[in-house]
Amino acid sequence: MQIDAVDQQIIALLVADARASYADIGTRVSLSAPAVKRRVDRLRSAGVIRGFTAVVDPAAVGWTTEAFVELFCAGRTTPGQLSAATRRHPEVVGAYTVSGEADALVHLRAADISHLEAALERLRAEPFVTSTRSTIVLSRLVESPGVGPATG
Repeated sequence: MQIDAVDQQIIALLVADARASYADIGTRVSLSAPAVKRRVDRLRSAGVIRGFTAVVDPAAVGWTTEAFVELFCAGRTTPGQLSAATRRHPEVVGAYTVSGEADALVHLRAADISHLEAALERLRAEPFVTSTRSTIVLSRLVESPGVGPATG
């Protein structure tokens, strides 16, 4: 699928505010609301836009403790096995295969240190995990939800 500069602007505007109306977006990209809707529909059907979601402040729901955990795995653990295992843990907010010593990097979020420790122990109990190395987040410095800044 060909994505032009207007599509990129529309995507960036939706990432910044998924509730923006087609008319508001149209004003920013110099298109009518129906033209923006057609473009969004095309981007959705092509799988470029996979959905719309609410971004919840973790502090507002009491999950203020977070850590990044390097997983070291036995044998030839596959990305599919890692994905299936990490999806079983509600505290996992992200999981990635990585280069370097570790096999994967997991982002955990919990209510407090005790909750984080329990989540980490459950993650360590996965049959292929041989060891972990954790880093607790002290403060968030930069957080970006999307693919780039909105322009226009």
